[in-house]
Amino acid sequence: MSATVWPPLPEDRLFEEEKKSLASELKWLLDHLHENFALLKDGLEECVCLLLPQEPGSTLALSSVRSESIKGHVTRVGAWIVKGDIQLRLRSLPPPPGLSSYPIRIQEPFLIPQLSQLLVLLTKCVDIVEMSTVTGDPHNGPFIAGQLGILADTIDDARHVLKGGEAIVGGRWWEDHLQSTLEALPNVSVHFSIIDAALVLTLRTLMPVPEEHPSSSITGFISRRLGLLPAPAPHDEVDQMFEWGGKAVMVREKVRVESQDPTFISLMTKLNALAHGIAGGRSSLALVMGDAE
Repeated sequence: MSATVWPPLPEDRLFEEEKKSLASELKWLLDHLHENFALLKDGLEECVCLLLPQEPGSTLALSSVRSESIKGHVTRVGAWIVKGDIQLRLRSLPPPPGLSSYPIRIQEPFLIPQLSQLLVLLTKCVDIVEMSTVTGDPHNGPFIAGQLGILADTIDDARHVLKGGEAIVGGRWWEDHLQSTLEALPNVSVHFSIIDAALVLTLRTLMPVPEEHPSSSITGFISRRLGLLPAPAPHDEVDQMFEWGGKAVMVREKVRVESQDPTFISLMTKLNALAHGIAGGRSSLALVMGDAE
């Protein structure tokens, strides 16, 4: 199909008609985006509601697979763990006399930093949408493009928080532990985090760093001389040193269990859908405004 105008228009007239056509298309697109901002706000407010405290909360099972290392459950209300009962069977943590497992009872609520940060980011997203439609000019193309960019970056930050990792707030167990809210556990680190939209509990039994911490042992030397394969490491933090509770420690034993929380799965699904919709709007706007790469 040909896009040639017939009869041909003078070059200056053609340029003016192109400008009018682009202005009309930009106005239509901005009106369409203005309508979509209302849908974006509804979706973001649904995400915020998922993290607000609602009784009776969610009770999540915490049980290690194919072992009896961890058995128990916790109750989450909003961004808080409000109570929990966990039984441990670890070689490095003998149970009290008369018990077959070591009990950990959570009786005082504590905040999960990742969920608190996530709530802050989602609230910021709602504020960005309101600024784009109420206080700002919804027919200013560069302004709306900038607001969509800020919104996309903030939603990406929220998705990264749900993805988890040491770089995320609350991700470093040696800086964030629950000894102040639990019963006396001088050599045990209890760490809750969010990884891949699941609640993860990681328990570590700790020991002081020896005065001499050689990089290889006599046993390892003999094994190499005899051509024997080294024994597999019991966990991924062997030989690492951490500053925990004001002292240098090493990890003796480490166990991890995760619990799929339907709320976090729903949050990630909603955020992915919102991010996809915003990306489409940004791409269309950049194309009409001549900013597409």
